[in-house]
Amino acid sequence: MHSQAPEAFGHLLVVSLSPSIRTLRSDPPRAGARAGFIGCDWVESDVPVSYFVELVDQRLITLITPARRAWLQSPRTLLLGFVGLHLLFLFALLPTILTGRVLGDLPLYRVWAEQALTTNVWQGIDVEWVYPIGALVPIVLADVAGPLLYQLLWFLMTLALNALAVGVLTGWGRNRAGYKAAWFWLAISLVLSPVGLLRLEGLSAPLVIMGLVLLARRPVIASALLTIATWIKVWPAAVMLAVVAASRRRVSVVLTGAAVSTAIAGAVWAAGGIRFLTGFVTMQSDRALQLEAPVTTPWVWLAAIGHHGTTIYQNHAIATREVTGPGTTFAASAMTPLMFLVMAAIFVLLVVALRRSRDHAQLVLMGALALVSTFVVLNKVGSPQYMLWIAPVVAVGVAHDWARWRVPAYLMLVIGALTTLIFPVFYLPLVHGDAGALLLLTLRNALLVVLLGWSVLALWHTARVGSTASVSVRRHADARGLATN
Repeated sequence: MHSQAPEAFGHLLVVSLSPSIRTLRSDPPRAGARAGFIGCDWVESDVPVSYFVELVDQRLITLITPARRAWLQSPRTLLLGFVGLHLLFLFALLPTILTGRVLGDLPLYRVWAEQALTTNVWQGIDVEWVYPIGALVPIVLADVAGPLLYQLLWFLMTLALNALAVGVLTGWGRNRAGYKAAWFWLAISLVLSPVGLLRLEGLSAPLVIMGLVLLARRPVIASALLTIATWIKVWPAAVMLAVVAASRRRVSVVLTGAAVSTAIAGAVWAAGGIRFLTGFVTMQSDRALQLEAPVTTPWVWLAAIGHHGTTIYQNHAIATREVTGPGTTFAASAMTPLMFLVMAAIFVLLVVALRRSRDHAQLVLMGALALVSTFVVLNKVGSPQYMLWIAPVVAVGVAHDWARWRVPAYLMLVIGALTTLIFPVFYLPLVHGDAGALLLLTLRNALLVVLLGWSVLALWHTARVGSTASVSVRRHADARGLATN
């Protein structure tokens, strides 16, 4: 759901690139091999890498000298970066906080919280709700100090979870490989701040980061975090599916997830709301194509050029823009079955690849990327916060192996920047059919398809020829708690 008054934060970080599908080896360097940046492992391509990706790499190598690299890998520098970024966020939100107002989706969250605390009407318990029941916890928690401090408490919850995510990514400062991932996460948090600070994804995304990083060493804690995240927003279920398909810890993960879910269901039953427990699954099944969804793009262009019968309209019941036109009803009804069919195929591909891959962590992460990207690309609903479904997986992938994950990392930074340009910056022109805004949307959606294709082809390659991860790389990954997922 979009706010009617768009708000923007900070600067936009844009990296221009054209991705390619490639297989990267993680073996020690041979003659002619090229180095990545910020202390990246040496890599050599089995096939020529994209000119644009190489161009970005070379510019980063030139920009980030050894002295700057050491500075960026300092715990103090990372701490300063984290504090500075969140002070910037606080400064941007300060007028809203001081006047007791809220932005983004928080006005709706605050209404739900006030209904629960003042009139004893609890969403998901007394009435059917659009979100899983776990979302009620942060929504109500932000209101414990009163409605005037709602924005401040929401920001503090986001800050705390981001701090934990960065700490886990870097092994609390001990894991140098995690610094690249931490800086990536801070960059994507800045780029997507208009949604990251004002929607539930800003809370569920750090939980997914922690769950994926802790999966090998602390599978019970990891599964609990991923399950809780799923009961806040349903998208982490795709990550759980990848874990079940490819992780050696699947039994612990499944049992823990079942235990946590049973406890949540028991609490809802005790509160008298068991009939609404799964209402979020079907509540929006009859929705039309949403404006920003990739599948909707052709109809958005038709509406922009004035095609008869194709229009962009406001669905006031759920406060979002949808598109109607010839074939949209069929497309809307077909997308959900198609999405689950593709996810099932990816699951099978993961199981096949598991027999050939020696790097189970890489397989889990690549499977999670493919499944979550499918959730976004083939969804009839499309919102800017969906980019925060993909970014956590990429962040953990960067921590695991920068060489293999630099293309998704570059892509996500560009996708994130385009997303923020689309909403909130040029959202109203987009609604009115502005060609420039439509081009931004088309490019963003095309890059999402590229990202999905990259991840699926990488899985396909692994399923056919297997992984070439070296013993040394797996040993380093094991030290980071990622190698034996």
